[in-house]
Amino acid sequence: MASYYTTPYSDRDMGCVPSDFKMARVTPLLKKPSLDQSDVNNYRPVSLLSFLSKTLERVVTDQLSSYLSQNNLLDPNQSGFKTGHSTETALLCVTEALCKAQANCLSSVLILLDLSAAFDTVNHQILLSTLSDLGISGAVHSWFSSYLSDHFYQVVWRGSPSNMQPLVTGVPQGSVLGPLLFSLYTRSLGSVISSHGLSYHCYADDTQQFFSFPQSETQVASRISACLTDISAWMSAHHLKLNLGKTELLFFKGRACPLQDLSITVDNVTVPATHCGKNLGVTLDNSLSFSAHIKAVFRSHALQHSEICAIKPMQLIQNSAARLIFNLPKFSHVTQLFRTLHWLPVEARIHYKTMVLAYGAVRGTAPSYIQSLIKPYTPTRALRSATSGLLVVPSIREGNSRSAQPKLFSVLAPQWWNNSTLEIRSSDSTNLQKTSKNIPLQTVPPVAP
Repeated sequence: MASYYTTPYSDRDMGCVPSDFKMARVTPLLKKPSLDQSDVNNYRPVSLLSFLSKTLERVVTDQLSSYLSQNNLLDPNQSGFKTGHSTETALLCVTEALCKAQANCLSSVLILLDLSAAFDTVNHQILLSTLSDLGISGAVHSWFSSYLSDHFYQVVWRGSPSNMQPLVTGVPQGSVLGPLLFSLYTRSLGSVISSHGLSYHCYADDTQQFFSFPQSETQVASRISACLTDISAWMSAHHLKLNLGKTELLFFKGRACPLQDLSITVDNVTVPATHCGKNLGVTLDNSLSFSAHIKAVFRSHALQHSEICAIKPMQLIQNSAARLIFNLPKFSHVTQLFRTLHWLPVEARIHYKTMVLAYGAVRGTAPSYIQSLIKPYTPTRALRSATSGLLVVPSIREGNSRSAQPKLFSVLAPQWWNNSTLEIRSSDSTNLQKTSKNIPLQTVPPVAP
């Protein structure tokens, strides 16, 4: 039983949020300049709250997060707004599972759920009941009740404000505390998905569910359909709406799999399998080649680094970005430019980011799902290597797809970790940070133009 999160005070004022902190000003912003300005669906509402209210929320968020962590009340498969967690670690968790299935000649299905205006339809009574179930009571529970009630907003359009309107559902848009409360509100969704034998991972309101199966599996479509039906029912009971029209399904066909295609029908809506889908900002394709993502980056010429295996095209983009910054000709050498900018080449950055995640996993600061991907090496008899901080490198079993092995974090991380120096493997976080700051200047290899 978790210890209750409460206070010794009985004064009602201790559980109140000032009414001035509950006023929001909403400004509609056009999502893209090319969109029709007369269509309200093309605007994104941006909510502005008072600085003092956000300061108060940060304090409450820190205390609530600490309480939830200490009592192990957070869903380990929810990466939204948690220390040490990110979209990067969430993506790694899912793609690692898909690549591992591919390496074992299994087929996989990935379903990217889409929720309609999820944060805006949260039912306050259900949320308060959920907080009670988590052991939050007394003045603290009263504070959350006060925080959720009597919110008002006004829309400002071209300098003219509307009348104040009440908010009777949802968590305050633009708030600091809202995302954490939403994560708690949806924490029981995971058990619905798991009851059908599917895995899942969430980042705030983005939910990914996936599972892998051998060629002998014949109930794939019915299994997914049953799961989505139960999810839709759970959503309705929690005043949320699953948007099946925008939900995406990716089918990763394994070797010798008899299924050639896959489509699911739920509530008279058909969800067909697509060749690619956008997941937490990264476009995944059904071959796990990331070619669709690379093409998207080429089109936008975005200044970003992508941890993917197709290094050459990404390196060309990075080279062009460096030349653009210094306004240099197309074929200028970029090695010195990278050193000046403190940029790592794509391949070196992949190596560095992998090592940082491995370091966090070894030290216990990485998400639990990242820690589960590596295993410390323990020799069967007393050897000097027992204290060298090595990791077990998984063996490649005969019959596995070798083409998928280089993509696996669980294979690459131990190899690179074991090849690093003892100083790095045994250093504390401060020394590791100092080492990483010196990498761009000291060890950047020449980069091909």
